[in-house]
Amino acid sequence: MRDVYVVGVGHTRFGKFLERTVKSLVEEAVGSALSDADIDKSALEAVYFGNGMQGLVTGQEMVRGQVALRPLRIDAIPIVNCENACATGSTAFHLAWQAVSGGHADVVMAVGAEKLYMEDVEKTFKNYDAGMDVEILAELQAQWAEEEARFGGDAGETAQALPKTVAMDMYASHCRTHMEAFGTTQHDLAVVASKNHMNSVHNPYAQYRKPMTVEEVMAARPVVFPLTVPMCAPIGDGGAACVLCSAELVRRLGSQRTVKVLASVLGSGTERPEGYGPEHISARLGRRAYEMAGCGPQDVDVLELHDASSMGELIQFEGLGFCEWGGAASLARAGAMALGGRIPVNPSGGLVSKGHPLGATGLGQIHEIVTQLRGEAGPRQVTGARIGMTENGGGFLGVEEASMTLHIFEKAKR
Repeated sequence: MRDVYVVGVGHTRFGKFLERTVKSLVEEAVGSALSDADIDKSALEAVYFGNGMQGLVTGQEMVRGQVALRPLRIDAIPIVNCENACATGSTAFHLAWQAVSGGHADVVMAVGAEKLYMEDVEKTFKNYDAGMDVEILAELQAQWAEEEARFGGDAGETAQALPKTVAMDMYASHCRTHMEAFGTTQHDLAVVASKNHMNSVHNPYAQYRKPMTVEEVMAARPVVFPLTVPMCAPIGDGGAACVLCSAELVRRLGSQRTVKVLASVLGSGTERPEGYGPEHISARLGRRAYEMAGCGPQDVDVLELHDASSMGELIQFEGLGFCEWGGAASLARAGAMALGGRIPVNPSGGLVSKGHPLGATGLGQIHEIVTQLRGEAGPRQVTGARIGMTENGGGFLGVEEASMTLHIFEKAKR
């Protein structure tokens, strides 16, 4: 395999933009990435386009990337459409990495964009059902309701919190499983959520930039026990893009702001019993990623983890080997995962405050890590960051994510 570098990144603000289209989000993200890379669109040899829900929202299927990129006069070259639930954007990046590392191209782009927010809120929420096995959804919902009642959830509070996505019921179930296994508490989730809302204050791309204390997170409107609104990723719109190049082209460009891709791993969940251990998807893929990168969790300086709910940050932190299973909550309480801590997690604000426009989310995480390794993150900069990592999960089947990507990056040596 050849070495691969990120030479340009672009990002729109994430938020609720009724007036915007996928095309406008793509135009902004692509334009920013090309400008950042200081290359012309004519240099692109392929584009990998990520979008998860446009077919459900507008009816546009099959040629989403070609449609979105045509106004930019990016055509003729291969445009590969990619859909992989919440891991769509990072999967597009993985495919772009494969093209360059395999010697099939020297400069390619990964783009992700999503337009999720609409006036028909019920339809918006219903669209998220597609990220699970819809044939057994009613069975799962009955199981989750029973769990919530057994755990002491308040059905009245939950009813007041509706409507919500079915994904939040699933995330709450995973919260309760972790709580039963390790004694994690709702307060622990509030600590994680508060940390990320504090981080987002310094991120101009974030959907929400309001600081929240632990007490405010705990007192917020309930979604489904144990989750309150600030512990859950909001629905929103956005776009992000990355330009990837071979080492040979990087030398020709003479860029001083490149970031090397040490590992790119894509995998799927397995049919297995419920629980945590070496067969958990993040643990399995983590071993592959560390072997490919030639490093371990002890070498990573900054993390962007998929916190569609705040429990996700704790689970993936543990699965990726940054502590033992069940040990992340105590580290969060001690400030180890905050800016200035031992291993800062989600300096961008994470999905709960930066936002989660599915097709753009994974590329948005990569944008943050590239920015951190360049030393350009401003008030949220992790001092001395040299190696960064992203984890992006998509959908759910059984007891874990249906798909997941891991990426490890290194600040390029001058």
